[in-house]
Amino acid sequence: MTMTEQVPGANGNRTGAGAAPRFLEPESFSVVAASPDSALAGIESVVCVPTFRRPDLLEATLRSLAAQRGGHDFAIIVVENEGEERAGALRAASLLQAGLFTGLVIVEPRQGNCKAYNAAWRCALTRFPALRQVLGIDDDETAEPLWLDAFLKAVTKAPAQLFGGSVTPDFEDASRAWLAAHPVFRSHYAVSGPVPMLYSSANYLIRREVLERLGFPFLDESFDFTGGGDTDFFTRAKAAGFGFGWVQEAAQRETMPARRSEFSWIQARALRNGAISAAIERRSRPGLAGRLRVLAKSLALLAASGPRGIRLGLKTGSGLIGLYHAQVAIGRLLSEIGVRNEQYRKPEKN
Repeated sequence: MTMTEQVPGANGNRTGAGAAPRFLEPESFSVVAASPDSALAGIESVVCVPTFRRPDLLEATLRSLAAQRGGHDFAIIVVENEGEERAGALRAASLLQAGLFTGLVIVEPRQGNCKAYNAAWRCALTRFPALRQVLGIDDDETAEPLWLDAFLKAVTKAPAQLFGGSVTPDFEDASRAWLAAHPVFRSHYAVSGPVPMLYSSANYLIRREVLERLGFPFLDESFDFTGGGDTDFFTRAKAAGFGFGWVQEAAQRETMPARRSEFSWIQARALRNGAISAAIERRSRPGLAGRLRVLAKSLALLAASGPRGIRLGLKTGSGLIGLYHAQVAIGRLLSEIGVRNEQYRKPEKN
């Protein structure tokens, strides 16, 4: 925990209510392009866009944000996570200078999914004095025109502090569109309203008070290359007493390259999902007794994966999809012996 002005909170410390957070550690990121401070001063909503070697897709993302309807003022923080060529930062900076969006372009040279998010959220807290919420979209996604409007309307009505929205896959290989029914591509919920928890940072709105309460670094960087830092963050937010909501109308579309429709990629993602779930459960149940409980659950899931897989396969008409529950259980068990599927180690292949 590196924020100062400490007040007891769920994860140890937080900043004082309404205070601009200060940090003991120097910033790891650099600002390479920015709108004037006067343009940022009254902004309450900031959309964070991490990017890595996908400048064309990033531009499509930014243009979808620029086309938002509803009349809301917002800014964008683009986080380049590739510290050498910086193709995304160069593209985003040129679009900012051309007036496509208001905000900042920053470079976090330390590669890692969680490092990029930590940089973006820290930047939002320290550069936007009126900040009320951060939102997120990935650089392979585009936002529907009323995406932001749907989220901001939900915030005024729902007694929650963290919100998720739907993501629909667009498969490059159209013949594989049936894979949209697979759990690795499907959103966790389909109906707007209160939900027990969120699991993905693919499409989110998080109120400022959540970041202040949980403290910096917001995401645990040990999850950088395995994924799961977002699920761990949401788990801690739930433990701290924050509420969750789902906004189906806050919709995004995600580009799915052909490699993501291959069996090897889908299996790796399913195994990874299992490993992440077990790792997070072990954190919440430390000690031998807790570890044995997690192991027992993994074995029970493996035993149940046969009938569950048959039901899923029959429901979707796909034996490949039906394998998912067994793959998750196996991923959990592999994590018990230290097998880590670092699917994000080479993001350009993810």
